[in-house]
Amino acid sequence: MTSTDALNGAGAVNVAAEQVQRPSDADPAGAPTGRRRPGRGLRHALVGLAVPAALLVIWHVASVAGWISPVTLPGPLSVLEAARQLIERGDLALHVAISTQRVLLGFLLGAAGGLVLGAVLGLSRRADALLSTTVGALRAVPSLAWVPLLLLWIGIGEDSKVTLIAIGAFFPVFTTVSMALRHVDAQLVEAGRAFGLRGLGLFRTVQLPAIVPSVISGLRLALAQSWLFLVAAELLASSMGLGFLLTDSQNNGRVDRLLLAIVLLAVLGKLSDAVLGIFERWAIRRWT
Repeated sequence: MTSTDALNGAGAVNVAAEQVQRPSDADPAGAPTGRRRPGRGLRHALVGLAVPAALLVIWHVASVAGWISPVTLPGPLSVLEAARQLIERGDLALHVAISTQRVLLGFLLGAAGGLVLGAVLGLSRRADALLSTTVGALRAVPSLAWVPLLLLWIGIGEDSKVTLIAIGAFFPVFTTVSMALRHVDAQLVEAGRAFGLRGLGLFRTVQLPAIVPSVISGLRLALAQSWLFLVAAELLASSMGLGFLLTDSQNNGRVDRLLLAIVLLAVLGKLSDAVLGIFERWAIRRWT
């Protein structure tokens, strides 16, 4: 096979893969489905805010009317006042910055490890047979079970917190990548090999476009898991961060600050997921 034939073959495989992976830009009735209509994203976001806004109004009315005890559930104005106090002291921005840094570092480390090991097990049957049972057993270990071991091995510094978050981010990415690679259309893979594609070339031309949506889904799950593991990580003798703010508020009976920490975790988690959603749309356009 000449180099020209190989290039032409790779192009043919690319076209075939695109036809399998990409949905049609229009449905049978002729309505466009592959692209979002202008303004649709904004309308979707506004609709999504309707339920939180309604819950906030109900919460405020219930607190003002005295339907709920301010001791067990302070109203939104009390939570805002707690936020104002922390902002004036300069603590709130520090809590948010430290927690965000820990999540991003742990997420990047864990996701990178999950991508590499997931690709190895997804592409190699021998590696899958050797390691899948061990990784599956480690995946079943609860997050808090790692805390005393990390304290013993690493200590109470930042490394142990980031490591715990990385553990949480690793498994969603590993699982989705390895499973997606195992389920790539075998006919496309064989077509690529027939045209001389091997190793990295086969992965880049055929397998990567097929698994991009699954990889992004795994990354989004891993990011959500990173925020969940943050609270456990900040139990490791932490003195700053939103997880620390949660436990410190509980110990001091400050339910308003406790609710503030929960709201901030929810907002930060949603914002980071939205950023990853933007990356998802770019990656799908780029590789699929």
